[in-house]
Amino acid sequence: MFFFLDTLPGPRFFSPPGAEGGVKVAVLSDVHGNLEALDAVLREAEGMELFCLGDLVDYGAQPNEVVEALRDRGAKCVVGNHDVAALDGDISGFNARAAMSSVWTAKHLTEESAGYLRSLPQELSLDLGGTRAYFAHGSPDDRLWEYVDPRTHSNLFGYYLGRMKARAIGLGHTHVPYAWKEEGGVVFNPGSVGQPRDGDWRAAFAVATFDGGRVEVEERRVKYDVEGAARKILDAGLPEYFSRRLRTGT
Repeated sequence: MFFFLDTLPGPRFFSPPGAEGGVKVAVLSDVHGNLEALDAVLREAEGMELFCLGDLVDYGAQPNEVVEALRDRGAKCVVGNHDVAALDGDISGFNARAAMSSVWTAKHLTEESAGYLRSLPQELSLDLGGTRAYFAHGSPDDRLWEYVDPRTHSNLFGYYLGRMKARAIGLGHTHVPYAWKEEGGVVFNPGSVGQPRDGDWRAAFAVATFDGGRVEVEERRVKYDVEGAARKILDAGLPEYFSRRLRTGT
């Protein structure tokens, strides 16, 4: 389950109750070209409306297949910093391994995949079950690059909710799931589908239920063929580091 933070000192665990009715959606992020992990998540989220918070590609060996799978499922996606880098070739913000991966991804993207990524907005603001939700990859202030962590940003979460006029804000980029809740709403990160970094190798996503202003967010973890995904990274000639970290979730 999610590690929840509220406005009281210190952390607590929160287990959302089963919701009756409302609109239930799957929110995922940071797939990073890992088709095995994405396929497992899509099976788990069968029948739900899908939202993806960016970084569909890079690091993993199947960027085009990931784009196709999300497009075919009708997922509503925002663009992430790795998606943009694969399109414009600007790797100045990356370390050496990430830069190598970005160059590889740009070289292997089809025109169709690149066109799809170019079409994605940097943010989504929409009504779900009578509730306003806002989605971006980074933050409402820097939609591509800012890392939002409750340890550094929780004093801004109420401001974000008020500024975006939302009861729920979903952000990606950190690869670490969390949810923060106060009277004004919920700010959450579904974690990473394709490259978790919270010590759990399983693919992460969130199920959010919106019901007339009430928001419930539940973390889901799914096992997948991690060895197959890791082997494809090596076979593609991508840095071994990205293959190794799939097994540890770090």
